[in-house]
Amino acid sequence: MIRKLLIANRGEIACRIIKTARRLGVATVAVYSDADADALHVQMADEAVRLGPPPAKASYLDMEKVIDAARQTGADAIHPGYGFLSENAEFCRACDRAGIVFVGPPAGAIEAMGSKSAAKRIMEEAGVPLVPGYHGTNQDVHILEGHANRIGYPVLLKAAAGGGGKGMRRVDSAEEFQDALAAAKREAMNAFGDDQMLLERYVVSPRHVEIQVFCDQQGKGVYLFERDCSVQRRHQKVVEEAPAPGLSEELRARMGEAALRAAHAIGYTGAGTVEFLLDASGAFYFMEMNTRLQVEHPVTEMITGQDLVAWQLSVAAGEPLPLGQDDLHILGHAFEVRIYAEDPDNDFLPATGTLVRHRPPKESESVRVDTGVQSGDEISVHYDPMIAKLICHGRSRKEALAKLDRALQEYQIAGVRHNIEFLRRVINHRAFASGRVSTHFIGDYEADILQQEQQLTPLKCAAIAGYLHMRETRDLRASAPAADPHSPWHSGDDWRPGIDARRVHSIDYRGHRAEIASVAGTGGVHWQCDALQSDCKSGEIRILPERELALVDGRRVSFSWVDTACGGAIFIDGIQVEFELLPPDIGESGDQAHGLEAPMNGTIIALLVAPGAQVEKDQPLLVMEAMKMEHTLRAPTAGKVQQFLCAEGELVDGGSLLIDFAEEE
Repeated sequence: MIRKLLIANRGEIACRIIKTARRLGVATVAVYSDADADALHVQMADEAVRLGPPPAKASYLDMEKVIDAARQTGADAIHPGYGFLSENAEFCRACDRAGIVFVGPPAGAIEAMGSKSAAKRIMEEAGVPLVPGYHGTNQDVHILEGHANRIGYPVLLKAAAGGGGKGMRRVDSAEEFQDALAAAKREAMNAFGDDQMLLERYVVSPRHVEIQVFCDQQGKGVYLFERDCSVQRRHQKVVEEAPAPGLSEELRARMGEAALRAAHAIGYTGAGTVEFLLDASGAFYFMEMNTRLQVEHPVTEMITGQDLVAWQLSVAAGEPLPLGQDDLHILGHAFEVRIYAEDPDNDFLPATGTLVRHRPPKESESVRVDTGVQSGDEISVHYDPMIAKLICHGRSRKEALAKLDRALQEYQIAGVRHNIEFLRRVINHRAFASGRVSTHFIGDYEADILQQEQQLTPLKCAAIAGYLHMRETRDLRASAPAADPHSPWHSGDDWRPGIDARRVHSIDYRGHRAEIASVAGTGGVHWQCDALQSDCKSGEIRILPERELALVDGRRVSFSWVDTACGGAIFIDGIQVEFELLPPDIGESGDQAHGLEAPMNGTIIALLVAPGAQVEKDQPLLVMEAMKMEHTLRAPTAGKVQQFLCAEGELVDGGSLLIDFAEEE
């Protein structure tokens, strides 16, 4: 029996494991970097041990420090969560040498699946279907190019040691191959310390369907059905659901049995996921096996009624699986969406900053939120920008989808850009609602779900006008002299002798500048905005702050708000309006700087042209790495790179000037 468990991870998965351990009566130990000293998982655990500075290599990825933390606290087991050391065979062996239980598969199974090339060979011998490709060790560029020509374009380059979309490139023609290979190898080396690549035929419009498997130390195994994870961006999952829509019982069984063959072929124990590509004909092909718990495991828990972390702890302690295959049944339908700090309308650029507000929807039997953050926490450049996972269950797919949409409307985040509006556009799209999904879903419906500009609407203008009036009234009352309770300033109202109190504010909403004029009266605030594209350019709003409600032209809607550094964030009728309050426009003066800025905090990986080079529009100029992904800065127009104001390997702040650039006249 496990008595004290160290969680070698952070964020929502650490919090999730702590909750299950607490329910089972198992004491917990958290580990943390300096960036996570006040993190939620540290506050929740019974004990906590500092590992080191924020970079993962100096903290969460330092095996000796993690093992030492377990020794210091007397932990008899380590749960690695996912990411970091979860699929590190050497860490598994280090736990064995220290006499500490590793909550996961044996080192041999991790190694067998850790190399995608080796995994393909093992799966072929086990009779698991494979996509045609090249999984050899000869990495000569001409050899790889020859195999790509043999397989036929498009081909997919994949890092043999990787996952999460890193070191992965689609190549559509022979002319693109060498540049794509160089970029994929560079990203793979940066992420995994290994740039070996494998090639696969690119299956057009496939679905990504994965099977949850579980094996005990007695050699028994079960599959807990499937998840459809087809909706992805940058090869990372956005929406997951279980069961997969449209799968027949016969196909479900064939895929489950193939997944178990894969697990038994490598002597697997614990939780694992076998991932397949499924084409329109019903043929499926092995992609990879993740030898750990998956981010999307909650949807499986929802439809089976099982706690997979509890299963992990039980199996790691040597106990048999709690249920057999015939005891497992699908109960309803479940969805999971990943709430990220990112800007979907700007190529999913990760966002950093302070979570001024983090207010998830109320949890219930059918609505669950897994998170590792709370209001006031910092989303930093050092780790993945995922804020939370939102999971909803219903008796049917339609019911679960309706609950998910409602929960997304209730979710409130302010202070950083996030993807909640994008997720709502995805799940409300007619194709998604009908179950017509593939790994190309976002690209196929880009015009519908990736709106490059968010316009002001009458409802948003009403919200801003009402919020600004409330804020000014609050500030006015706060400035009244406390020593004089009869001071008229305590009223904070807008009474003036013989004249209306008209105010005009300049705001910036997602790059759109507008002026909103307002006049407060007994019935609320009357506003006007001539910048609106709508025919309706004015209206009235009355705020009922104590009830978090508002009346907008007589219609009652939900309404709450929070101040931000430069303006405010308002949540009205399931819509978020975050804006910046601008100073009065007094005209431009002086020369404007010509240069390209860092879109976020990150590290400069490569400078792609020489200073003084003449470049074309969209030509790559610089590559930077942030939040475990590479981002390429491109020329906005044809012009000249005067000089670089940064160097390779340098850590730069978001907004800092990187390139002195002169546009072509």
